[in-house]
Amino acid sequence: MGSLFRSEEMALCQLFLQSEAAYACVSELGELGLVQFRDLNPDVNAFQRKFVNEVRRCDEMERKLRYLEKEIKKDGIPMLDTGESPEAPQPREMIDLEATFEKLENELREVNQNAEALKRNFLELTELKHILRKTQVFFDESVPTVYKSSSAYSSAKYRRYLQMADNQNEDEQAQLLGEEGARASQPGQNLKLGFVAGVILRERLPAFERMLWRACRGNVFLRQAMIETPLEDPTNGDQVHKSVFIIFFQGDQLKTRVKKICEGFRATLYPCPEAPADRREMAMGVMTRIEDLNTVLGQTQDHRHRVLVAAAKNLKNWFVKVRKIKAIYHTLNLFNLDVTQKCLIAECWVPLLDIETIQLALRRGTERSGSSVPPILNRMQTFENPPTYNRTNKFTKAFQALIDAYGVASYREMNPAPYTIITFPFLFAVMFGDLGHGAIMALFGLWMIRKEKGLAAQKTDNEIWNIFFGGRYIIFLMGVFSMYTGLIYNDIFSKSLNIFGSHWHMSYNKSTVLENKYLQLNPKGDYEGDPYPFGMDPIWQVAGANKIIFHNAYKMKISIIFGVIHMIFGVVMSWHNHTYFRNRISMLYEFIPQLVFLLLLFFYMVLLMFIKWIKFAATNAKPYSEACAPSILITFIDMVLFNTPKAPPQDCETYMFFGQHFIQVLFVLVAVGCIPVMLLAKPLLIMQARKQANVQPIAGATSDAETGGVSNGGSHGGGGGPHEEEEELSEIFIHQSIHTIEYVLGSVSHTASYLRLWALSLAHAQLAEVLWTMVLSIGLKQEGWLGGIILTCVFAFWAILTVGILVLMEGLSAFLHTLRLHWVEFQSKFYKGQGYAFQPFSFDAIIENGAASAEAE
Repeated sequence: MGSLFRSEEMALCQLFLQSEAAYACVSELGELGLVQFRDLNPDVNAFQRKFVNEVRRCDEMERKLRYLEKEIKKDGIPMLDTGESPEAPQPREMIDLEATFEKLENELREVNQNAEALKRNFLELTELKHILRKTQVFFDESVPTVYKSSSAYSSAKYRRYLQMADNQNEDEQAQLLGEEGARASQPGQNLKLGFVAGVILRERLPAFERMLWRACRGNVFLRQAMIETPLEDPTNGDQVHKSVFIIFFQGDQLKTRVKKICEGFRATLYPCPEAPADRREMAMGVMTRIEDLNTVLGQTQDHRHRVLVAAAKNLKNWFVKVRKIKAIYHTLNLFNLDVTQKCLIAECWVPLLDIETIQLALRRGTERSGSSVPPILNRMQTFENPPTYNRTNKFTKAFQALIDAYGVASYREMNPAPYTIITFPFLFAVMFGDLGHGAIMALFGLWMIRKEKGLAAQKTDNEIWNIFFGGRYIIFLMGVFSMYTGLIYNDIFSKSLNIFGSHWHMSYNKSTVLENKYLQLNPKGDYEGDPYPFGMDPIWQVAGANKIIFHNAYKMKISIIFGVIHMIFGVVMSWHNHTYFRNRISMLYEFIPQLVFLLLLFFYMVLLMFIKWIKFAATNAKPYSEACAPSILITFIDMVLFNTPKAPPQDCETYMFFGQHFIQVLFVLVAVGCIPVMLLAKPLLIMQARKQANVQPIAGATSDAETGGVSNGGSHGGGGGPHEEEEELSEIFIHQSIHTIEYVLGSVSHTASYLRLWALSLAHAQLAEVLWTMVLSIGLKQEGWLGGIILTCVFAFWAILTVGILVLMEGLSAFLHTLRLHWVEFQSKFYKGQGYAFQPFSFDAIIENGAASAEAE
């Protein structure tokens, strides 16, 4: 079989490269993406490897590029992405790249520092401008300089002044000035208050006021006013809201205390002249400086923008080049140096079919480097398990991902993915069968397929969208298959299509139909005898009383039929594994008993369903009329328990065909006899083989086929099976017991598990019918122009519920149940999934992962 049905044959190769050609050769292999290198220096610290300095240089270049990228994104400049992947630069080009990045970073940092200094200066001038404006208002309200002639006069004058300034702070202001007025002893002595002015963050102002009051014991007078426009913080560019304040006090001690409090609250103090003329002169100077700063800031921003625009044109390509260089040197660190220090030795896993392609890539790398010594690629013999490599394209990739999510296939094990392409959407459609809902899903998948190039180019970190887009072919197939099963069920948004005309006809007159709520059609007279050409007869849509009963019987039986066929197919797949790995014991004493057990019990039950459908009908006379049809479930239970069937109705037969009782007893006995064969045959034969060879459990004595393991088949490629220590006989018996019990009990539980096909199909149909009856039918019953408006609104609501509940939620539920049927019921019959994935050295994967991690940060 090709690689579609099994993983690629792999070979472990040894690669000899000249030191001067190693970089170019590894670069070509990275572009090719078909080689997985092994680490030949596992015990060497990462900081002690040969090319650690080059890796550090790449890390430093990547850091500088990330800094440039952050600044470009901050300014909202679009980065040019041509979608092309430039080749990895030569080692000598690293110096030019480093110089370019160093120059750009230094220039940008210098511009940023100058801009920050200018913005800080601009902020200070802006705050000073607001202080001069606000303090002028404070001083215009009242003059904080008072002349006293006597203590009584000064106290009264001070109180009047304080009432003018702020009535709410009368007591504290009187305390501030009254004590000083009381001390004044000479008439005509004037008392002058000192003051400081500044700005503070608005959210700190309440705490600032309380601290001033407590620390100064109410001996200060604070006035504040908000700055209406927010100011830009030069450090981080955030908009902050601040307030201007002015604090009046007397004495150097209070002045020192006030300044310390301002420093503690990170308030900025500015010089403010006492004379109005000086304040006006300073304000004019501040405005002139602000205008000059605006001009310089604009020029600085223009220069910064030009630098970033120039960098944005090449940033994507620079990232790709640096990541390729780093990946090459990281890979070279996995190599060994020979004793002459002139040759690098590597070991790698390669697909057997691609060895010639790899050799051509190595020759191209050698020619690029100018080396005269060609590289040498030798195939090695090994007993190590090779990695699993399944070639995929954009169509099969999503289905392979479903299988790998369960477990990566063992080397050369049968790959379920090709069969899943058909079985997965089909089993989904059995649960999701509706022509309308399937069409919505298929159209959504088709839209993503038609637009996949454009959608793939729009890289996003939205995980839900990435999941949908990655599974676009699965969604499309699930929709198409659901449309098919919807036609079989004759179900479109819970209604039926009468394409060919019903094959039932009404024998009642109009008055009888109108007067009776429940009427039955007799198949002997009302049925034409020929079935509906395709799918369900639409007459069942109007059968309110027994529609669900009929659909239940039909869907329950097809669920069991599909489930048994699916499980038998899984067991047959194990036969392909046993024949490929030449595991004769497993084929004879596992595969054959398992298949016989499944066929004689559960496939026989399926045959009984078909016999019942063929032999019994309402139009037949007894003993094959509908009244004589036995229950398949009761028949199967009686068969397994060896019960005597109950007496049938009059003129009916106990069994459906001649010799049924004997055949059923024989089938059960043979099926039960298969259990000890599965349980004991393989361990006993292994024990006998060891006794004949007179060998105790030692490493590498027998093949995996004899020890019950899965061999990789030395003749089938890539290095042969692993020669590990044999299992102890006790472990073999325990393992076989678990495997047998799991299979026997699992056959029963797995068959019942397929009834989820019936249950979810029924639930989906009933939900669709509920939405139609309780939502859309309300709008359809309205009349007139108002009814048109109501119908439009009701239809929109019904469409939202249909897409949100029936397509998305029910679709997700059916998807998960289908996934479980494949992982547990199907793959457990043959699929071990104990391998490890082939992870080749590929620039495409490295760049994609690097971009994804950068977006996540």
